[in-house]
Amino acid sequence: MAADIVNLRQFRKQKARSEKEKQAEQNRLSYGRTKTEKNLTSALNEKAEKALDQGRLEKGDDGAGKD
Repeated sequence: MAADIVNLRQFRKQKARSEKEKQAEQNRLSYGRTKTEKNLTSALNEKAEKALDQGRLEKGDDGAGKD
């Protein structure tokens, strides 16, 4: 019935390191993009916005459609 003896201070430090590494990995995925990737995303967003605006119907000021 011998149990493994664990140093709680070392255990907590190791757990904190592990959590910090997980957060760092998530940040690398979220924010770690190259300038080229950022420019590409920006260009694609502008293109999509332009295509959306082109399909928009504008209401005229001539009074048509009013009762």
